[in-house]
Amino acid sequence: MSDLLSSGSAAARKQDSYDANDIEVLEGLEPVRRRPGMYIGGTDEAALHHLVAEVLDNGMDEAVAGFANRIDIELGADNQVTIRDNGRGIPVDNHPKFPGKSALEVILTTLHSGGKFSDKVYQTSGGLHGVGISVVNALSEELTVEVAREKQLYVQHFSRGVAQGKLKKAGAVNRRGTTVIFKPDTEIFGTKLHFKPSTLYKMARSKAYLFRGVQIRWACDPSLIKSDDHTPTEATLHFPGGLADYLSSALEGRETVTEQIFSGVADLPDDKGKVEWAVAWPCDGQGFCHSYCNTIPTPQGGTHEAGLRAALLRGLRAHGELLNNRRATNISGDEAFGDATALISLFIRDPQFQGQTKDKLATIEATRLVDNVIKDHFDHWLSADPLSGKALLDHLVLKAEERLRLSQAKEMARKTATRKLRLPGKLADCSSNSAENTELFLVEGDSAGGSAKQARNRETQAILPLRGKILNVASASVDKLRGNQEIGDLALALGCGLGSSFDVSKLRYERVIIMTDADVDGAHIASLLMTFFYREMPGLINNGKLFLAQPPLYRITQGNNTVYARDDAHKEELLETTFKGRGKIDISRFKGLGEMMPAQLRETTMDPRSRNLLRVIITEPDSPDRLEEIKETEGLVEKLMGRKAELRFQFIQENAKFVQDVDV
Repeated sequence: MSDLLSSGSAAARKQDSYDANDIEVLEGLEPVRRRPGMYIGGTDEAALHHLVAEVLDNGMDEAVAGFANRIDIELGADNQVTIRDNGRGIPVDNHPKFPGKSALEVILTTLHSGGKFSDKVYQTSGGLHGVGISVVNALSEELTVEVAREKQLYVQHFSRGVAQGKLKKAGAVNRRGTTVIFKPDTEIFGTKLHFKPSTLYKMARSKAYLFRGVQIRWACDPSLIKSDDHTPTEATLHFPGGLADYLSSALEGRETVTEQIFSGVADLPDDKGKVEWAVAWPCDGQGFCHSYCNTIPTPQGGTHEAGLRAALLRGLRAHGELLNNRRATNISGDEAFGDATALISLFIRDPQFQGQTKDKLATIEATRLVDNVIKDHFDHWLSADPLSGKALLDHLVLKAEERLRLSQAKEMARKTATRKLRLPGKLADCSSNSAENTELFLVEGDSAGGSAKQARNRETQAILPLRGKILNVASASVDKLRGNQEIGDLALALGCGLGSSFDVSKLRYERVIIMTDADVDGAHIASLLMTFFYREMPGLINNGKLFLAQPPLYRITQGNNTVYARDDAHKEELLETTFKGRGKIDISRFKGLGEMMPAQLRETTMDPRSRNLLRVIITEPDSPDRLEEIKETEGLVEKLMGRKAELRFQFIQENAKFVQDVDV
């Protein structure tokens, strides 16, 4: 027992010891091999392809700097990648701080070495920390660098970050540039990970779009292309139109709000770089944003994306103010930018990224620079094509109002989450606790409401008086819609939500019945209510829950015989048939539902045993032309109830010839 205690104490003392012998000093590229995730984000497929990006970016930096116009990328069958540019070539003379070592070997074997720490060699570049090519070298089983400078070829071989000999001359050549040939180390990435031709091809293609002056030649061993992969084995990628070409290709086959893409290239003030952009708004609302800084993809966005977003939003609101469209203030960044397809490429000196993998741009100044430059161009673009500018503004205003409607619907759903509802004060609810066989009558004004309340069946029929003519939701702004008391009361009474939040299972009544006066004003109110349900609660109509009551306009009496007529045509029909030739006839016209005795209203309009109801439908479910009829209905609602008064004026002109004089 004492031996065990003695042994345990010794182990504890050994574990507790901590001195200079425990401090490791990792030299050269050993830190990269120990912790690759710190430099390329991990050892997965994305990290593997990041190796190619690091080398390709060096060639792109030469092209952007104006020293190269061609880059070759080739994927071999043995997972080997070759990248060649016709730039200046990595320097091969001896480095002054490392006697006996060439600058090329220093760059390949030393972290934080390179020509991108100042603007003497590159005004803008993707490389910042001098670790890119050295990290690739550290994580490669084999890597060979060929440099052609001053008509002489130089070659050096490396393995896992260690030079396998000195830099050697390999003869005369009639070209210039750098070639890097490498094969990822299976000790780091395993034996199952391989480069995907489609991923590398897309990478090369995006680089060609990002810099108009470069031609990228792609080649891949045919054995690597799968039968369902459309990646070409050879291709020459060159796009003089830059990002505009990129976006046109990405949007092929999709309809956009404006015919022209908003695109351009502009220098930043004070010679701080340049920015290129391309933006379009697809009608389907499926947007995306791809951003780049110094040709480096920034999948998490950053300050340059924020600048583009601000420029678009400010430009649209300013254009709305110019057109006196007050509803443009409802547009937010979600509509201006979130629904757009956007590409932005920024070139600046000394960009700041989050992390070595450069997923997000963090240069604060970029937001202001991009915002100011693109805003001016956007203003001119909107003004140069007034029709497209107005179409875009109207499209985004509708999007904004739909967002606000959804927000209102969610708020309404939260308020009506339980059966203990805060019901409108004027609602005379029915006593039934179940929606089965219940009805909600929507009536105009307190007078009609008073008659209806006395005429109803209290157990199954509820009455909601509405004050005057309800808001026309087809032409009203979202602010007016949200602030309208009648609409709020109606939504609370029904309890089923608005817009996409509509849930028919939460409807508090089995039927919703519009009961208005039988005159022109009543028809107008009924039209406004139907427009509301069509736009905000189409599910109510689709589920057959919306009805129109048929109150009489006339009462015809002859002796003890009383009959009610729906309208003038029905009155004339009754006079020619039922009452023809039978003596004195008394005809009275109802001024409104409030003028009817409760017993008369019950008998003619509310009692299920004697009334007639019209079900409101958009089209018959089994109609062979259902889709065409739905489209026609939408067009008619927009024409008669929408914001464009000129469409209603046109309708009146076309249909005025059908109007006949009637006695009122």
